Amino acid sequence: MTTGSRAPVIEASGLSLTFATNDGPVHALSNVDLVVEKGDFVSFIGPSGCGKTTFLRVAADLEHPTSGTIRVNGMSPAEARQKRAYGYVFQSAGLFPWRTIEANIRLPLEIMGYSRAEQQERVRRVMALVELEGFEAKHPWQLSGGMRQRVAIAIALLNEPDVIIADEPTTALDVTIQAQILAEVQKLAAATGTAFVWITHDLAVVAGLADRLLVMYAGRIVESGPVDEVLASPAHPYTHGLIGSVPSQTRRGQKLRQIPGMTPSLLSLPQGCAFKTRCPRADAACDVMPGLEPVAPGREVRCWHPHPTTPLAAAS
Repeated sequence: MTTGSRAPVIEASGLSLTFATNDGPVHALSNVDLVVEKGDFVSFIGPSGCGKTTFLRVAADLEHPTSGTIRVNGMSPAEARQKRAYGYVFQSAGLFPWRTIEANIRLPLEIMGYSRAEQQERVRRVMALVELEGFEAKHPWQLSGGMRQRVAIAIALLNEPDVIIADEPTTALDVTIQAQILAEVQKLAAATGTAFVWITHDLAVVAGLADRLLVMYAGRIVESGPVDEVLASPAHPYTHGLIGSVPSQTRRGQKLRQIPGMTPSLLSLPQGCAFKTRCPRADAACDVMPGLEPVAPGREVRCWHPHPTTPLAAAS
């Protein structure tokens, strides 16, 4: 699944990860194929436990796949981690409260053995990028949640990575602060050409931030494509139901629409399509797992009976 001729920064092929538990195997990732190229802004959405964070943890060498391959900047995740070839922003900034903001940002450079002059130059540059000048002597407990997340993003940028992996870094912030952080991230992406892989549950964040949307369900990518097109004309029944359940899609006085049923346990997935027990379009064909197939230029869906896609101009 390629998106152009730019250099790939993440390449996954047939990526699967199964955890052994006392209750049986948990299929956290199943046959994931993905290419993220330099300059891309890709966002994952999907229900909790669908594999979004697991994919990012594999890319960051925090989990090891059962099968398949993944390369980060052309290296194995272990090599990329050793060479700091990517940045990782967690949901919590994870700063040391007894160190100043400057000292928190400087710490990875100290560990990597950079000279004092190089440390000062890099710290100055990344603090300017995320507009933290003047906060050098502050401590984390003196900053708002949004400012602490700016510090976390600054740390992720220290080695000028081609890709930054972000796992719901703005979820705990209020709407105003979240908007400020997202605006900063968009400016960074435009200024540096850094690719971002961003997890969120918030469709409003997706709409205003990402270029490409990846929808996951039960460990698999079930739909992918340009974010505006997927949100305007979702093809997979899960994506269709997810977008249809947003309150803004419901007229005042009407009940909110919901997807019936529950997300299946990864311990006991149904045969074939994992969404079939909740899907109004399911039939006997869905007892066989469909492949991720093209339905329009730049768009793919894993479904035997997808909703028709509509060109964005006609849908708007």
